[in-house]
Amino acid sequence: MRSDAILMRLLELHPKIIDLSLTRMERLLERLDHPERKLPPVIHIAGTNGKGSTLAMARAMLEAAGCKVHTYTSPHLVRFHERIRLAGELISEPALVALLEECEAANGKEPITFFEITTAAAFLAYSRTAADYLLLEVGLGGRLDATNVIDKPAVTVITSIGLDHQQYLGDTIEEIAREKAGILKRGVLGVLGVNEPNVRDEIERVAEKIGAPITVANQDWQSFTQHGRLVFQDENGLLDLPLPALAGPHQIDNAGNAIAALRALKDDRITEEAIAVGLKSVTWPARMQKLGSGYLSANGAEIWLDGGHNGPAGPMVAQAMRDMPKKPLVLIWGMLNTKISGAFISHFKGLAEEVIAITIPDEINAISAEELAEVARKEGLKASTATSIQNAVEQACLSHPAPRLLICGSLYLAGHVLALHSGEEASAISGAAKR
Repeated sequence: MRSDAILMRLLELHPKIIDLSLTRMERLLERLDHPERKLPPVIHIAGTNGKGSTLAMARAMLEAAGCKVHTYTSPHLVRFHERIRLAGELISEPALVALLEECEAANGKEPITFFEITTAAAFLAYSRTAADYLLLEVGLGGRLDATNVIDKPAVTVITSIGLDHQQYLGDTIEEIAREKAGILKRGVLGVLGVNEPNVRDEIERVAEKIGAPITVANQDWQSFTQHGRLVFQDENGLLDLPLPALAGPHQIDNAGNAIAALRALKDDRITEEAIAVGLKSVTWPARMQKLGSGYLSANGAEIWLDGGHNGPAGPMVAQAMRDMPKKPLVLIWGMLNTKISGAFISHFKGLAEEVIAITIPDEINAISAEELAEVARKEGLKASTATSIQNAVEQACLSHPAPRLLICGSLYLAGHVLALHSGEEASAISGAAKR
C-alpha cells in the first residue's frame, strides 16, 4: 500500500533518543492550523490495562444510541488503518495517504516520533469529518503523550494502572499513576477505574491540585455481576444490564469505566437500552477473542487469542481461562523484550498443561522461543518451543486431545495470528513501530 511507503519514511524522522515531550507535537499542530481545536467532544482514555476494551464498549454504546463516533487506538494489529476510525468507518487508503503526505510536508525533515506525526494526521482527519464524539486512547503514559494536547475534553478516563513502561514513566506504581493522571484537566470530570488504594490516593492528589473533579470506582459508582447480569450503580440510580460480550471477569470493570464516562456526558440519547445493546454487541480483536474457522483451525481444538502482555495482564487472562469449562489448556506464548516475561507467565502455573514458546515473527525486539521456554520452566511450567505459529498449533494438538489453545503474550503476536488466520495481507509497518 502507498501509505506503508509514507509511514516507512516517517519512521526515519524518529529522534535517535526518545524523550517524552509535547514540543514536537505542538510545533506540527501549529503548522497544521491546530486541528486539535476543531474536534467533536473528546473522551480521553489512559491506563495500563483496559483502555482498549473500555473504548470499544463506549463506542458500541454510543453507536447503539445513534451517535457518530470517531476512535483513535494503538497499536494496530494487521493494518495501520485500524488506528483511525471516522464516524464509524476505518479510514480509507486514499484519505490516509493524503493526510500523511500533508503532515509530512508540514513537518519537513525535523525530528518527530512516529506516534506524534501519525496522531497529528488522525487529528486532521477528525477535524474534517463530522461526528458526535471522539474516543481518544492514550499511546503511552498520559502527561506527555502526543494525545494530551486537548485543552478541554468532555470527560477523562483512567483505567487500571500497573507497572509497565517503567523506562519512560517511572519505577514505582505511584510515579506511573502521576503520569497517567496527567490527562486530568481543571473543571473536567475524570472517571477513575478500579485500582489499588495507593494508586487511587495518588490520582486523587493530582486531581485536587489541578481542580479536576473525579468519580471513583467502588466509591462513587460500582460495576459488578449478580445472577448472571451486570449491575451498574451510581448516584443517578441502578442499571440492570446484560454481561458484556467481551470474555473475562476484568471486563466487568472496563464496562463500568465506559458506563460511568457516558453517564457523565448527560446525553439523553444514551439510554439504558443503548448501553445494554452496546454491551451485547461489542467486539474488540485480540482481547479474549475466540477464533472461528480459518487457516489455524485444527480438529477438536478451541483457539483463543489475547494480546495481554504485562505483569498486571497475567492474572486477568489466567482468571478468564480458569472460569471456562474445563479442557486441557496449552499456551502458545511470545513476548517482546520490553516486557517482564516471568511476571506474565507465572500466573498460569497449575492451570496450563504446557507452554509452547515461539519467537514473534519479524520483530527485532522479540524474545527467542528458547529463552521464553526457560523462563516458563523456572516458573514451574512444562515448556517446549516451536518454529512458527502453525507449528505450535500442530504440536499442541498432537500432544493433547481436543485442547483449548491460548495464543498470548503480545499484541504484535496477535496481529500476526489474525493476518495468518484470515489470510489478510498485513501492513508492512509493524504495530510495534517506534512511538
